[in-house]
Amino acid sequence: MRLHYPSSVKIVRVPCTGKVDVIHILRAFEKGADGVYVVGCEEGSCQYTSGNFRARKRVEQVKHLLDGIGIGGERAQMFNLSSGEGPRFAKFAVEMDERIRKLGPNPIKIRSAEKKTAA
Repeated sequence: MRLHYPSSVKIVRVPCTGKVDVIHILRAFEKGADGVYVVGCEEGSCQYTSGNFRARKRVEQVKHLLDGIGIGGERAQMFNLSSGEGPRFAKFAVEMDERIRKLGPNPIKIRSAEKKTAA
């Protein structure tokens, strides 16, 4: 089955979403990502017991931090699905891409570009 999702989506595989830390998500924004979403297994069915719950908590922390610094917490999101739900994964990718396009570029990226042109 071929999945079709936006080419702007960059996939970073990890053994468990519980391994995704706040700093990893924030670093993605620092490096210019316009949005980040984490896709983990269904709640309650994590092979590592509670990794997806840890990931959800961390994504919520990132959303709060992004709101606090004016970037916008809606740029980060957590989705849960089983490994056999490829079409649903593609649907989440499209939804996130549309959301981010409406929000526009990452404000950090814009400020960085402005500093380079002013120098």
